[in-house]
Amino acid sequence: MALSRFYAIRRFQRSFQTPHLPSEYSISFGSFHKTDAIYSHFPWFVLRRSIVSCSCTISSILRPDASRDGSGFTSRSSTKVAEFTICFSGSRSMSSVKAPAGARQVALKVTMLSPGFVYEPYKPREPISFWRRWFTRSGWRRTKEDLIMEMKSAYAINRLRKVAGYSKKLFYQHTLRLYKEINTLLAKGDTSSLRKVVTEKMYSTLKNELKRRESMWSSVHWELVEPVVSVRTLRARMIALDKNDLDKAFIQMTLEITAKQRFEAYNAKGAVVSGDKTKEVLVRDIWVFERSLFHPGADWRLCARLSV
Repeated sequence: MALSRFYAIRRFQRSFQTPHLPSEYSISFGSFHKTDAIYSHFPWFVLRRSIVSCSCTISSILRPDASRDGSGFTSRSSTKVAEFTICFSGSRSMSSVKAPAGARQVALKVTMLSPGFVYEPYKPREPISFWRRWFTRSGWRRTKEDLIMEMKSAYAINRLRKVAGYSKKLFYQHTLRLYKEINTLLAKGDTSSLRKVVTEKMYSTLKNELKRRESMWSSVHWELVEPVVSVRTLRARMIALDKNDLDKAFIQMTLEITAKQRFEAYNAKGAVVSGDKTKEVLVRDIWVFERSLFHPGADWRLCARLSV
């Protein structure tokens, strides 16, 4: 009977004691920060009204070959893996704590740099005769579709002219410089400079093309014969992000560029394996250039190359 009473008293005393925490746990009470074993003997009724900030080191899991002491924790300096705050029962919820006076509210602002797709990619339309266009029901439907497409292009160019001051002549000069610059960077394999003049999705596509090319050819020579033969606008489209604010939009211009070029490819030994730089080849490219209307200092970038 006396022995059972003794064990009951010991269980009662242990209920008011906290288990020992290893020395690698740091406990902070207000302005106190200590890692000594003395603070691991605080009774639970003190901890219940406090917010304990703990930092746990578990390098023994990440490094199973590390030496261990008797407590099972690594004795050497370890990497801090996670920090967390434990609110014991009886403490106030963080959602009910008022922010201190003068605290700043930081909002997360996400900005779209590119839609990542081509809106209504250009495809050549099958020509129809005058009689079919004006004297058949299918011709009337076709005429209506063509008119809607032209109105979309006119509207996109009008918004571009209003917001960014569009000039057809200056736009063609700028895009032709981009055309030459991008092809030159591709020939050199300069991916770091290429990132600045193309969109993110196009950059990924061009990097994959360069990897495939490097597996076949060691280097290439590319040259544009100026002036170009012709350049014309095939389509213009606007992608609006907010229907209530049409200035928050992207403009995509599809251009047909016809130019004479010189091309030659070499292997690792410098021998010519494809092309001939002494001959001019007429090339017709359809490129889609994209520009933001709401980013400060936005410029035209290549977002797609179409095969038609």
